[in-house]
Amino acid sequence: MIPAEGKVLVDFYADWCGPCKVMSREGGTLDAFQQISDVPLVKINVDQEREIATKYDVRGIPCFIYFEDGIAKARTTGVQSLQQLKNLTK
Repeated sequence: MIPAEGKVLVDFYADWCGPCKVMSREGGTLDAFQQISDVPLVKINVDQEREIATKYDVRGIPCFIYFEDGIAKARTTGVQSLQQLKNLTK
């Protein structure tokens, strides 16, 4: 799910998570990020992909991890602003 080449921002989330819903609502921060950034966004449901979440030590959600060529370069947890996501993916 995480590409070995290129850049990607991964959103680890769960359907029951209130802060995750805030980030994902239509017209919200993640939509805005996708509109202005050339970094693709991949969403991983931690309840369905527990092995991947464990591999990347995801302990709180939403958790955003920025990858370059399959290597985790930066991460943050919790509700983020558009500017914070942009800064994470620099």
